[in-house]
Amino acid sequence: MSDDNSPRAGSLAEFRAFREKMNAEILGEDNLVINRFFNLDGRAYEAGALDVKTKELLGLVASMVLRCDDCVTYHVVRCQEEGVTREEAFEAFGVGLIVGGSIVIPHLRRAVARWTELERESSGR
Repeated sequence: MSDDNSPRAGSLAEFRAFREKMNAEILGEDNLVINRFFNLDGRAYEAGALDVKTKELLGLVASMVLRCDDCVTYHVVRCQEEGVTREEAFEAFGVGLIVGGSIVIPHLRRAVARWTELERESSGR
């Protein structure tokens, strides 16, 4: 983990711990606007006309194009939780790369590294 406490280059465990800690601190401030935004963000990924798996894939592509590594990691984790296969993930990665262009490549690398880390984690290796 880097000196700024960013989980960007750290392990999934570090990412999860940092995210959980900071979300608790942020939401603990009981700021109406922030709490409503977090709630809206969560609700946007609930099943509706589109299923949760599809919405997580959309979130993954958008996060790649916006070049947000924390968001990419979050959506990679959620995609795996929703049963996205490696082949489906790579199709989504391809869409993100086409839409975002070559500047997305470093984020693609980190997304694939996270995906592989999750596969290892789930297989117990």
